[in-house]
Amino acid sequence: MDRKKLMMTTVALGAAYLLRNPKSRKKLKNQFQAFAEKSKR
Repeated sequence: MDRKKLMMTTVALGAAYLLRNPKSRKKLKNQFQAFAEKSKR
């Protein structure tokens, strides 16, 4: 349980850091859209 909580915290902090930077935020959005397109097929 503790390990899972630690991993989620790490992911959350990483996401917050990435979303703070406009360039990486746009890149991340594009990756999610590409992934969504692949999973639809």
